Amino acid sequence: MSDAPQYETLLVKREGPITKITLNRPHRLNTISPEMVGELSKVLLKIEEDKESRCVILTGAGDRAFSAGADVTAFTGITPTTAVEASLRGHEVTSQIERLSKPVIAAINGYAFGGGLELALACDFRIASENAELGQTEINLGLIPGWGGTQRLGRLVGFGRAKELIMTGTRLKAEEALRIGLVNKVVSPDKLNEETDAMATKFAEGPPIALKLAKYMLNFGTQAPLDVALKMESEAFGLILSTKDVMEGVSAFVSKRKPEFKGK
Repeated sequence: MSDAPQYETLLVKREGPITKITLNRPHRLNTISPEMVGELSKVLLKIEEDKESRCVILTGAGDRAFSAGADVTAFTGITPTTAVEASLRGHEVTSQIERLSKPVIAAINGYAFGGGLELALACDFRIASENAELGQTEINLGLIPGWGGTQRLGRLVGFGRAKELIMTGTRLKAEEALRIGLVNKVVSPDKLNEETDAMATKFAEGPPIALKLAKYMLNFGTQAPLDVALKMESEAFGLILSTKDVMEGVSAFVSKRKPEFKGK
């Protein structure tokens, strides 16, 4: 990933253990084209295989938008069948983000509407600049969310609030998004990169296997019946206890030094 290939719609750069993916269509407010979906899927596959990459940051080019949603020009000539296929492709890429074995942070630097918000919802954490606006705005076009918004938004902010946001198409300012738990943190625009990098660095220095299993348990164990989820947690806990990272963590704690986790 350090010598990342060039993409038409994305900028991809890994610095040390942190990979940054930038949605790169600023002239179109980083709207999501079919080509972008395909390229993003390929990048995520490469990141999954890259053992040196430990955390991912997803953001948008420029200072106006993370992503204003799907590129509506792609709707020309669409049929019910091709619409279903487009929805499924969106589900695939958001599921790749959700299932990625590394933490993913969305740095929201402006508009995050429609499919753009759905990409952010699939991330593990969302840091927004003070000038960000967020919303599932599809209803204003006579549409509904098609890339997971009807499911993930409610799991994040609650069913009643999600119903209101999706069925009214309301745009939220960053502080209101923070208040309802849609984003984890709001910072000034000039601090967005600094804050996101700091969080990414913390994860990059953490124990990769433990972070992976914690993410999986939180994302998927919570969707299972409690007794099943608790059994899953026990199995994950037992697996973690067999890793060299646990021995390193305990040794570092006893020695009062910073641990150096290797993901083994």
